Amino acid sequence: MINVNEQQDLLLGVAKKLKKEIVVYAIGGTAMMFHGLKDTTKDIDLVFNNEEDRESFEEAAKSLGYREFDSVIVYGAKKENRPVMLARGKGEAERFDLFNYNVISFFFSENMKKRAENTFEFGQNLILKIADVHDLILMKCATDRQKDAEDVQTIINESQKIDWNIIIEESKHQVTLGKTRATWDLCDFLDRLKEELNVNIPPEVINELINLVQKQAEEKKE
Repeated sequence: MINVNEQQDLLLGVAKKLKKEIVVYAIGGTAMMFHGLKDTTKDIDLVFNNEEDRESFEEAAKSLGYREFDSVIVYGAKKENRPVMLARGKGEAERFDLFNYNVISFFFSENMKKRAENTFEFGQNLILKIADVHDLILMKCATDRQKDAEDVQTIINESQKIDWNIIIEESKHQVTLGKTRATWDLCDFLDRLKEELNVNIPPEVINELINLVQKQAEEKKE
């Protein structure tokens, strides 16, 4: 597990090796730590604007001893748009998950980028923007790993009031971007949170998502 200070040191170490300035977006446990919602994380999840920037980060990390890690181990063979994964240390204790715009079944959209208002600079070349808590819920839905449901439970319980309209509207926006399963995946994820972890998801949120899924299915038949 990586704590707050270790995360800062890892990012600064890579930043010093970067040959150009890049902007990246923190999601997952990394972003939760910046929001004060988590003390440790298994990996540092980052989203890049383009493949060139991701490759620059990857080159810098490898110069510090990181090596490629099989993403199938974490995300499964059936998951599309898996990240480039890099690991270092005993038992791969230090790990980066590097996404390029696509985060499994969702895009990290322009709207999400605009909502990522908190910005941190590491050295001269690494600018880190922290995803908004609403988009963290959507990204956790996209990755849907073992601890993601529990992390979303924490986000909902510990954050200030969640604006569910932002989440619903972004799921609809994802559909227009070509992620046709977005509303269904979100509906299923939130329903599981409600049933299995007793997370307080307003019934009207689930109902609206069900209606969106049904409408989408009907339009597909036409």
